[in-house]
Amino acid sequence: MYRYDEFDHQFVRGRTAQFRTQVERRLDGRLTEAEFRPLRLMNGLYLQLHAYMLRVAVPYGTLSSKQLRQLAMIGDKYDRGYGHITTRQNIQFNWPELTDVPDILDDLADVEMHAIQTSGNCIRNVTSDPWAGCTADEIEDPRPTCEVLRQWSSLHPEFTFLPRKFKIAVNAAPEDRAAIRAHDIGIQIVKNDEGEAGYHVLIGGGLGRTPIMAQTLREFLPREELLPYLEATMRIYNRYGRRDNKYKARVKILVTEEGIDKIRAEVDAEYATMTPADVAVDAEEVARITAYFAAPEYEALPETDADFERALEKNAAFADWVGNNVVAHKQGGYAIVNISLKPEGAAPGDITCDQMRLVADLSDKFSFGEVRATHEQNLVMPYVRKADLFALYMALSENDLAAANIGLISDIICCPGMDYCALATARSIPIAQAIAERFSDTKRQKAIGEMKIKISGCINACGHHHVGHIGILGLEKAGVENYQVKLGGDATQTAAVGQVTGKGFEQDDLIDAIERMVDYYLDTKEDGERFLDTYRRVGIAPFKEVLYGAA
Repeated sequence: MYRYDEFDHQFVRGRTAQFRTQVERRLDGRLTEAEFRPLRLMNGLYLQLHAYMLRVAVPYGTLSSKQLRQLAMIGDKYDRGYGHITTRQNIQFNWPELTDVPDILDDLADVEMHAIQTSGNCIRNVTSDPWAGCTADEIEDPRPTCEVLRQWSSLHPEFTFLPRKFKIAVNAAPEDRAAIRAHDIGIQIVKNDEGEAGYHVLIGGGLGRTPIMAQTLREFLPREELLPYLEATMRIYNRYGRRDNKYKARVKILVTEEGIDKIRAEVDAEYATMTPADVAVDAEEVARITAYFAAPEYEALPETDADFERALEKNAAFADWVGNNVVAHKQGGYAIVNISLKPEGAAPGDITCDQMRLVADLSDKFSFGEVRATHEQNLVMPYVRKADLFALYMALSENDLAAANIGLISDIICCPGMDYCALATARSIPIAQAIAERFSDTKRQKAIGEMKIKISGCINACGHHHVGHIGILGLEKAGVENYQVKLGGDATQTAAVGQVTGKGFEQDDLIDAIERMVDYYLDTKEDGERFLDTYRRVGIAPFKEVLYGAA
């Protein structure tokens, strides 16, 4: 895990001191809200429907137990006793008082955290595979690349005021666990024919009101060229990106309007004018950063554990949890544990401060003090011995953190919606809760299998509904909340934007319609098919017929 150097500490403390004076000037009237707005956004502070919201950066989703405990302290002291995991692997607090925010930022700095570049028209938090460094299928741990990008992009003077916000994700496994095709720039770590590691660079993805999947900008980019090539790419976006219309300002619109071939030619021409050494990270610095992500001191363990196997046989609930939430680790005798933040009745992605402290304590005991946040609004303990899985499960069970539903119908991505957000046109949390309640039976969830439901409370698509197997968009229609359904979305290596099925539903009708559609899938699927597979085989027409059949 990366550690701040002396410069990092001084920089973050200085930034916090600056913001403290800005808050004082806002409170005594020397700054208007319009003047204060760009200053607070640079520090991750939003003004939402009912209160301010502070979004805290969690680079590539990695947290230490010390940091998680500090977040718990902040949530109890300054907020309402909980935090919310976002789809950029960050955490946000929904109820801080403006007067307290400088103190919160100081408390974050105490544990090498901040809220810089979690908002505004800049390069946002770089995200990655939450299982990074732990699976046998990845080419290498993608987090050193993420850290290089974080350091390069933080307060980059040329890219502080881009036409619009900019998001980058990095993945290193054949399975895309970082949704790179839905990003402004997606980076896939690959090997060329000579076996050299490098980067497949994608550009122009994004969701929002115009969902588009990214296209290939460069098939193979040598490792040492990453920063200068991205520098050239960002210059082209900064030069030609629309600034007259914020709805057309994202790089996806530029790529779509100009065409990928023209954008590639512009980037290559800009790159040809550059001296790579001017912005490239030297090999020694890359090695220094990479060393921070060295594997922990694993024990030499057998692949199986007798006590673990006995617990599987004797405890059906534990076996369900292992079968659904636990993933094979590349290190023998270890496992990757996914912790669901989607228990029935909860707001997806919320975690109480008491739960944060528990997870921090358990990570110290069972996972080398490290926790990961995922873009699907859950948590991961990446280094758990198989022999410890039952003890971990029991501790999680006692604290409402052992829902065995990762990837199932109740593991729903959901934006805060109109319960919090000033931009929302409909509620999303109650929809997620109603779906989870309707499909609460664990046997039924297992029978349905993998199903990605994603819900957004407005066209901005913070709930990623465009890439849900079932995507739900909340809209306002004649003063009534109305929910549009999309089908067939996918955020993985087979990425696709879902298709709109037709007219929207009111909430009660929506839940019934989804149930009819799920039942149809169960009756129609062939052996081994997921919902998405069946949908792709039979097409949208029969699903639409069932969806609207009793509406």
